[in-house]
Amino acid sequence: MTATAAHKPGAGSKAPRAAAKPSKARRPAARKPVPAAVVIPLADAHSVARDPAPIVGEFNRWLDEVEGSNAVAGLAVAIVKDDRILLERGIGVADADTREPITVKTVFRLASLSKSFATAMAGLLVENGRLKWDTRIAGLLPTFTLSSASAGAELTVADILSHRVGLPHNTYDRLLEQDEPYELLVDRLKEIPLKCSVGECYGYQNIAFSLIGDVIFATTGDFYYHQVEKRLFHPLGMTTATYGRDALESSASWARPHHRAAGGWTSFEPAEAYYRVAPAAGVNASIRDMEQWLIAQMGGRPDVLSESLLETLHKPLVETAREMRITPWRRGRLREAQYALGWRIYDYAGETLIFHAGAVQGYRALIAFLPRHRFGIVMLWNCESATPSGLMPMLMDRYLGLPDENWAGIEDESGEDTTDVVGSN
Repeated sequence: MTATAAHKPGAGSKAPRAAAKPSKARRPAARKPVPAAVVIPLADAHSVARDPAPIVGEFNRWLDEVEGSNAVAGLAVAIVKDDRILLERGIGVADADTREPITVKTVFRLASLSKSFATAMAGLLVENGRLKWDTRIAGLLPTFTLSSASAGAELTVADILSHRVGLPHNTYDRLLEQDEPYELLVDRLKEIPLKCSVGECYGYQNIAFSLIGDVIFATTGDFYYHQVEKRLFHPLGMTTATYGRDALESSASWARPHHRAAGGWTSFEPAEAYYRVAPAAGVNASIRDMEQWLIAQMGGRPDVLSESLLETLHKPLVETAREMRITPWRRGRLREAQYALGWRIYDYAGETLIFHAGAVQGYRALIAFLPRHRFGIVMLWNCESATPSGLMPMLMDRYLGLPDENWAGIEDESGEDTTDVVGSN
């Protein structure tokens, strides 16, 4: 049987190999001391906001500034505490040509935020006994292998969903962007030398991650996206969430991607490439849909995502030390960075922050929450601006009572920009 973008039949079963085959390489790495040059203030439990309303009000004023500065083409935001929506707002335009405004029902591409739907879908099949985290990929997709046949035989569901395949970062993404079919690229993974043994190091993937679509088809006999729609979108009331470019463009309101042009923003046609790896990057959704996803991830929908499943999805599996260095807010706040199953897990000044970002041409997305406080944010925007990425840590700093930092580079009351524009997916 050939591995093809979530379309091949088969049968199978098994759970995360971190539990099934414990080893030093598979345990989350021991916490490393923060370099002496980096001073990371710790959140004070006594300073955590009892009433987030004033903080949300301040965030709303930041959005006014972002809108007034034309820093984004369009942006949709939701802030959630427990199961309550504290803020849902759209600013800017879905299409600079028609001036159609962003609303809370405007649909965006989620890019890599799609990965958390794939891991949740796999988890539901594990709960139902249809699959296990340590199910061997080769047992369901017999023609799939890696450069080492023994490594290919060892690769598990949990390995692909936590980016522990052993491949270099983003293997074959550039060829995918040049319209090479997923089916050919996943077969060619066997040509790439492994940088470590399966399960022993982190290397972010889109092609290999999307093997989960083939696994789910092999396990259920149904297309991957049908299963997600039936088991996640519909029960959670995510009424405008879809997969694929055709579905995006058929939405009642959808955000066109934009790039900078003289005096403003210009829209262009969405690129097709990453829709071909649906588990990794294929979801479209509105901010109203994503409020429901955030509530469910924070434990508010145990009828859909159980507490035990969420604990598994959010359990760190592999260290991602580079994440601590790539932006000023990460360097200033993170004490540890790891990857779980479709989620990044950060030690944010002593608090656990569960996070993921996404990027495809002309779109950016971000979701982050503090599980202990059930406080989180989702942002979707239709341009390649760094500004919104810095708003998230500003919100978390205020909520946790940390020192104020202008991570987004928005202007202060004096009209002076007090920090560099920062942010990265």
